[in-house]
Amino acid sequence: MAEQSVAAPSSGRERGDEAGGPRRIGHWIAGAAAAGTSGLSGPVYDPATGVQTGAVDFASVEEVDRAVAAAKAAFSEWRALSLSRRAELMFRIREVVNAHREEIARILTAEHGKVLSDAMGEVARGLEVVEHACGIPTLLKGGFSEQASTGVDVYSIRQPLGVVAGITPFNFPAMVPMWMWAPALACGNCFVLKPSEKDPSASLYVAELLHEAGVPAGVFSVVNGDRVAVERLLEHPDVAAVSFVGSTPIARSIYEAGTRNGKRVQALGGAKNHMVVLPDADIDMAADAAVSAAYGSAGERCMAVSVVVAVGDVADPLVEAIRDRLPTVRVGPGLEPGSEMGPLITREHRDRVASYVERGREQGATVIADGRELDVPGEGFFVGVSLLDHVTPEMDCYRDEIFGPVLSVVRTGTYDEAVRLVNENPYGNGTAIFTRDGGAARQFQFEATAGMVGINVSIPVPVAYYSFGGWKASLFGDSHAYGPESVNFYTRGKVVTSRWPDPATSRIDLGFPQTR
Repeated sequence: MAEQSVAAPSSGRERGDEAGGPRRIGHWIAGAAAAGTSGLSGPVYDPATGVQTGAVDFASVEEVDRAVAAAKAAFSEWRALSLSRRAELMFRIREVVNAHREEIARILTAEHGKVLSDAMGEVARGLEVVEHACGIPTLLKGGFSEQASTGVDVYSIRQPLGVVAGITPFNFPAMVPMWMWAPALACGNCFVLKPSEKDPSASLYVAELLHEAGVPAGVFSVVNGDRVAVERLLEHPDVAAVSFVGSTPIARSIYEAGTRNGKRVQALGGAKNHMVVLPDADIDMAADAAVSAAYGSAGERCMAVSVVVAVGDVADPLVEAIRDRLPTVRVGPGLEPGSEMGPLITREHRDRVASYVERGREQGATVIADGRELDVPGEGFFVGVSLLDHVTPEMDCYRDEIFGPVLSVVRTGTYDEAVRLVNENPYGNGTAIFTRDGGAARQFQFEATAGMVGINVSIPVPVAYYSFGGWKASLFGDSHAYGPESVNFYTRGKVVTSRWPDPATSRIDLGFPQTR
């Protein structure tokens, strides 16, 4: 879902910045900014220029322990806050974050590279989850059965877990954390966030905003770091649950380590999203959708369309229509007016993405557009849009999650062959079909083995009151993100059986409890 949000211990670790060097980026612990004490840090770049702008402190085990301890200390009072007061605070959080949405977006553009309009959209979609969490009094309503037995009432409630953690990717530094902390806090938990070390500043800024909104010290903390911080959160006895979004290998590792340590884990992994185009589809609409879904945010999103499956004789006109649109995609720095696609997150990732174009050519694909030919002045991590035709399932560009602006076109003769491609792929995050045939669309949504399906919608990200998540190797655990499933994930159920008898009727009965 993101290339790799957990750095290896030796990846980019260096001593702290010297005077006059890059801006130092610390942590947020117990309601205040906290400089790192480990002496280790990693570089943060402006992807549009290639210049290092920051050095993010990597938390030690002791610093992670301090954040968890602060959360544990805050939990008893936080969980006791009435639902009315908690809802009031969630509304206040929404207002404060919304008032600073452009500042958050500019931080995203500065460290991630996405264009400002895309960053504003990210914040807006994250705020939708906060808005959904404002309805927590309704979302936590239990059930009640009066007179389940004579004089006995039974009711169910849901209660918070305690301290929970989130480990989030580089591609959505504001939105994905909101998927986690908004429902977690609303349900009465305390939250420790470990954001990506590649673009950590948005999380720290949001922590300040939550503090401004009135979130008590310890209820929300941010610890930056690498594998050391992640492993400590996964093994810490006081962390009850862990949410993760990232690549499939890391998601699998997070899930296995967390569950081995007795934690509840939801780990969202990678994707290879297919967009099936049937012969009766509107070619212009399908081409517009393919370009938007493949190249938006430079392809660095888990719901990007990376494969178009052209069925029958739609292939030639569809490829031509996509090709004709590519010269209009404006690539440039995210803050530059008119830019529609920004750079990739790092130089290494840019080079990895570009390598798939040449490998595709070597393995038999037709290169319709080569993003390596893009010329953007400076040292930014730019690559242009690439389009590969006549791709087959054996090619690397089809098998791997590229996570960049490379779109592959696979041609099939029939609808059944197209569905087989979708269902045989190891990933099952999202898929889409473009058609005018309602029967075919309904059959597709019935047959497709993916967690999110779009019908004439290329990026079917659910609204906040549904839940987000995939199937197969795109999800580890049984809980999707945000929406109703997040309330269940961040709480546990309790059933209470209550009786208030007349003491005069009390007697000893060693038999099995009866309800009739």
